[in-house]
Amino acid sequence: MKNRKLFLWVSLALLSVLCFSVSVTGRSGVKPDDLYRAADDGSYDSISWLLGASDVPTIDPALATNTSSNQIIQLIFMGLTMQNEETAEVENAIATELEKSEPAADGSIKYTYKIRTDIPWVRYNPETDAVEPIVDCGGNVRFVTARDFEYAIKRSADPATASDYAFIVTDYVVGAADFYSGKEGATKDSVQVKALDDATLEVTWVAEFAANNMIVGLWTYNAVPSWVIEGDACTEAAADLWTSIENVQTYGPYAAKEWIHDDSFTIVKNPYWPGDVETVPQAQIEEIVFRFLDNSAALAEFEAGSLTGMFEIPTAEIDRIKSDPALSEAYSVGEDMCTYYYGFNTKAEFVSDARVRRALSMAIDRQALIDSVTKSGEAPARWFSRPGLLAAPTLEAYPDLGIQYDVEGARALIASYMEDAGIADPLDIKIELIYNASENEDKIAVAIQQMWKDVLGIDAQITSQELAVYYKTIRSKETPQVYRLGWCQDYMDAANFLNDAVSSGGSANPTIDGVAGSEPSGGMMWFNEEYEELVNRAQTLEDTAERTKLYADAEQILVYEDVAMAPIYWYTRSQLCDPAVKRTYSILGGKENFFKWSLQ
Repeated sequence: MKNRKLFLWVSLALLSVLCFSVSVTGRSGVKPDDLYRAADDGSYDSISWLLGASDVPTIDPALATNTSSNQIIQLIFMGLTMQNEETAEVENAIATELEKSEPAADGSIKYTYKIRTDIPWVRYNPETDAVEPIVDCGGNVRFVTARDFEYAIKRSADPATASDYAFIVTDYVVGAADFYSGKEGATKDSVQVKALDDATLEVTWVAEFAANNMIVGLWTYNAVPSWVIEGDACTEAAADLWTSIENVQTYGPYAAKEWIHDDSFTIVKNPYWPGDVETVPQAQIEEIVFRFLDNSAALAEFEAGSLTGMFEIPTAEIDRIKSDPALSEAYSVGEDMCTYYYGFNTKAEFVSDARVRRALSMAIDRQALIDSVTKSGEAPARWFSRPGLLAAPTLEAYPDLGIQYDVEGARALIASYMEDAGIADPLDIKIELIYNASENEDKIAVAIQQMWKDVLGIDAQITSQELAVYYKTIRSKETPQVYRLGWCQDYMDAANFLNDAVSSGGSANPTIDGVAGSEPSGGMMWFNEEYEELVNRAQTLEDTAERTKLYADAEQILVYEDVAMAPIYWYTRSQLCDPAVKRTYSILGGKENFFKWSLQ
């Protein structure tokens, strides 16, 4: 009996070692029928949710820049790490372990990730109405590997991809900036990301930075299927069409089912998502239909019971919603780590003068806008980096920082400009304000247009565009004089706002090669050497108070001295949701973890 027990114990130990070996080194020769698959209890919960007024521009992780695209991407793909939607803390997702090297002499540091190897690539098959695993040329299941992440990260840094978010790789990964900018001799292999085996990914960061482990979890770093994009022996290359609903292959807790452009995007539960990923549980709601509707139409559908919820509410209806017994039960307002602002093309006529930009910003009565138009308890923004971020200034510590509503100051600035420019009538100052098409954006733009007319005598022209067109417009050399944008945290640090978003070469201030000080290619068209020195230095320091002081000095340049933007308000998120939904509430700029939700 003792020998039998010993034999059983040894067998189990060997089996454990074998299983561990498989999970570390990768899997091969697994057939679809051998895969783990979540049990089907016969239920089928479905919800519909407003995602915005316009279609999502893309679901390509390398090309996405806006919240609606990223909402879908984070459900059908998954990063090495992720943020907890309620606390913003960094958690493992595909990654299971992280080992850091000692910093090198040049300050660079290697992060080595162990990742799960039991997550298959999948697609929805409309003929079988089922999510199915992807197989290779030999009929074996394709699992997500470290090589898929290596390929994806290098693809995002490739200038041929033309990623608007390439900076989030080029600014942080060793060699990526040289590759993206076309430096002589730099190639894809210069980007210091390497799959050591299927289960091990090594990333060499430019420097140790508290947010590195969050940055690696951003959508720009998500694995993508090289065999679909470039083709292989049994798959025809889809190239730019790889994210069409007919071609797309994913691996998140949901899979893409249907994309009816300008109407809806439907995702369905992926039954092959593992049941033991602590931070990303298996989805309980089988189907989510994301709708593209104007807010008023969406509210009508919500009240009729044909829409489960909506992230954005018509501002004109908020008072009625709050006073209605049923609607008020469905209504919520929560924290949202985002800043709403108007950007200036600092090279454009009239607004090329900082006095005009400062006057336009000073003429905005932010509190009146919140009280009479947005009505969701937002806070007037005096600067860009939202308080609550690590190293962001606070009103308590910096009461005099930034810019405020100042009628007399704004009028004096315009008078000074007009005298120097030989302009007798402020109506001769022609300003165009452009924004993405939305009922709420219409109301905000009209209100600010009236403020500029009342305070400055400037009668601005306002124009809206559909989302996909709009993002191209404001990242081109034809960027209008004034444009609307919001920035939501990618990670909880002021660097994400002041370095990643608006520094030269950043998301809202792009250059032709991503290098600070190079030829601008859209957005703010702005470069200030002192600002760049401040934010670059702040990012290298460990002392939060010292970093905050540097970022406060940078903010004063950004929003007051140079006035490359007019910060307007720090967001809240106003929502309607059927009370039957048991859910979490995200502070991450509208990106919700629907895989944690259920219907009661």
